[in-house]
Amino acid sequence: MTVSMRVMSAGDGYKYLLKTVVAADGDRPLSTPLTRYYMEDGTPPGRWLGAGVAALGKGEIQVGDRVSEHQLQLLMGTGCDPITGDKLGLGFAAYKSQEQRIEARIADLEPTMTPGAKGEAVAQIVAEETARSTRRAVAGFDFTFSIPKSASVLWAVADAGVQALIAEAHHRAVAEVVAFMEREVAATRTGATAGDGAVAQVDVTGLIATAFDHFDSR
Repeated sequence: MTVSMRVMSAGDGYKYLLKTVVAADGDRPLSTPLTRYYMEDGTPPGRWLGAGVAALGKGEIQVGDRVSEHQLQLLMGTGCDPITGDKLGLGFAAYKSQEQRIEARIADLEPTMTPGAKGEAVAQIVAEETARSTRRAVAGFDFTFSIPKSASVLWAVADAGVQALIAEAHHRAVAEVVAFMEREVAATRTGATAGDGAVAQVDVTGLIATAFDHFDSR
């Protein structure tokens, strides 16, 4: 199995995960066999992973529970508890858009500038800000777990029983990687708001993660 990673931006950076989900937040029972989704258009709903989910919603969320779009919007969109809506930590940083930066710089120009000089200054500001990338707050990290080609081939020719075993093995492997990251990789910072520069990196007690099955390249 190979793993790739990319940054997920705060706001609507999570929405691509839901574009192909079958039934989304509908009332399809969780007992529906996973293999059924492979024979339908779309992908199965996401599920919660990680020891950190136990702290959400006063324990209302359990590992393996279905993830709703509303919950993802609260967590990844606004940095809030997906059940209570309470802020988790400091919240996401807010950065100005390209248009806001341009407007702010133009507003700071000297009012005594001649029309010609102002026009040149505005053109320069627009060029500089257009060339700059717009910063976006990081809400999380997207890890894509890709099964070996041999497993994909086996899936394609297997019956439903074997497909279920392959899916179960893949889910166990993903859960083991998340558990390893909790033990050996993940860390957080404390003291950032103290104002004395004494910021410390500390271990975490668990990660808050969601897992989505995608049957294409993702």
